[in-house]
Amino acid sequence: MRVSLIQADLRWHDAAANRAKLEEKINQLSQTDLVILPEMFTTGFSMDAAALAEEMIGASVAWMKQMAQQTQAVVMGSLIIQDNGLYYNRLLWMRPDGTHAQYDKRHLFRMAGETDVYTAGQERLIVELKGWKICPMVCYDLRFPVWARNTPVCYDVLIFIASWPDRRRFAWTTLLQARAIENLAYTVGVNRVGTDAKGHYYSGDSGVYDLLGATLFHAEHQETVETVTLSRAHLEETRTKLPWHLDADSFELRS
Repeated sequence: MRVSLIQADLRWHDAAANRAKLEEKINQLSQTDLVILPEMFTTGFSMDAAALAEEMIGASVAWMKQMAQQTQAVVMGSLIIQDNGLYYNRLLWMRPDGTHAQYDKRHLFRMAGETDVYTAGQERLIVELKGWKICPMVCYDLRFPVWARNTPVCYDVLIFIASWPDRRRFAWTTLLQARAIENLAYTVGVNRVGTDAKGHYYSGDSGVYDLLGATLFHAEHQETVETVTLSRAHLEETRTKLPWHLDADSFELRS
C-alpha cells in the first residue's frame, strides 16, 4: 500500500489559501492509495472555532471529495467542524466515491484550551483500504497508549496527524516509534512545519516506522511530499516470527 505524506506550512486562518497550496502538492503525486494531511489543515491549530468552523456540507469537505476523486485515493486530514451546535476537531477519511468515515479527536490538548472549545470524540475508528486495516488518530492522542492499543490485533497501520510544536519534537518521534513497536503495526505521523500566528514553530518530523520501530522515512523543517510503500509481506512475517500480541494482557478501556 502506498501512503503519501504531505508536510506543509499552513497559512493562519486562511482555508482557501491552504486548500490551494495543498492541492498543488497533491497534484505532484503520480500513484498513491492514501494522501495524509496535517491536523486542522485548513486553518492551523486554532481555538477560534466560532469564526472558523465549517459544516459537513462546506467548502473544505467538498474539496476533500474532489481531491479524493481526482487522485482515486483516500484523502485524510482534520478540520474544524460545527455539528449540531458543537465544535469538533474532526478527522475525515474521504474515499474516491465521495463516501467518508470520521473520527473526532478524543484527547483534547487542555494546555492550549482545546478542552474549552471542542467536544471530545468517544469512538475509535478502524477503516479498511486495499485489504489493510487502518486506525487514524489526531496529535495529542499519541500520548495515550491505551487508546491506541492493538490488542487483540485489529489494525495494521496506525496514523497520527498533528500540529506538534518543535519544542516537544523528541516526544513526538519517540512515541511514534514506541506505538509501532508495542502495537506491531506500521506507524505514520504527519505534522506541519513553519511558524503560526501564536509564534509556535513546527519542525515537522513527519515519519513512517515499521513494526519494529525502524525508520522508513523522516523529514524535518521543510515542506515535503513523500510516498512510502508499506509491505504486506513484512507485516505478516514480523507478526509470525515475533507474535508478542499473543502474550499481551487483555483489558477494556472505560470512560
